[in-house]
Amino acid sequence: MDNKNNRILNTISLEGKVAIVTGAASGIGLATAKILAEMGATIALIDINESRGEEARAQIKESGGKANFFFCNVTSDSECKKTTESIYKEFERIDILFNNAGIIRRKNIIELDEKEWDLVLAVSLKAIYLLSRYVIPIMIKGGGGSVINTGSGWGLKGGPNAVAYCAAKGGVVNLTRAMAIDHGKHGIRVNCVCPGDTDTQLLREEACQLGVDVEAFMKSCADRPLNRLGVPQDIANAVLYLASDLSSWVTGSILVVDGGGLA
Repeated sequence: MDNKNNRILNTISLEGKVAIVTGAASGIGLATAKILAEMGATIALIDINESRGEEARAQIKESGGKANFFFCNVTSDSECKKTTESIYKEFERIDILFNNAGIIRRKNIIELDEKEWDLVLAVSLKAIYLLSRYVIPIMIKGGGGSVINTGSGWGLKGGPNAVAYCAAKGGVVNLTRAMAIDHGKHGIRVNCVCPGDTDTQLLREEACQLGVDVEAFMKSCADRPLNRLGVPQDIANAVLYLASDLSSWVTGSILVVDGGGLA
């Protein structure tokens, strides 16, 4: 039994690896950064919220993990390039990239203005392209890696009053497949995790955007076969699977983690 346990632990271990997590200061990003650090990875935390990013770094270090925070607007090509170079200079490798930053505007196509459309597409879709184009060459040089993109259940089906978000997340799903095809030969696996409604500040902000009662909204979001909202740890566990060697023959896959919502 001990040998079996050791084999499993070695397969899921991220010891010696460096992981970038975007949107790392809160919610799913923070929960994922913590579990990846717990499994041995050194974490490069990326966010535009500097104070919360530094808090996240401190939390990981207090728990015995290794992390540093990097301020980066992931919609900026120059900032993605500069930040990737800084991370590589400090840690000398990049093995895991969790493209998690995202934003939502709960409006239909008539209500949504052009600036809001551009913002949602930039943060949730373009940012994956920008950061990946600088990280993937480093992974190739290092002999491989794992890229995980955050999609959504609404990247696989439509949703009300969220046209830009649905468009962006649908793009993430197929971008993931295309990246997996292109870079499998380099030993790089590219997968997508699609969360359902998860108890984060972002979800609560949706209620405010829609002008509805927050608690009633959150309760309605739990109406799914498992009869509860997701929590950030639910999604983080799935990302750990995709980042580790437990998923060594998994690429181009779309992993739905939604308590049965799409079912």
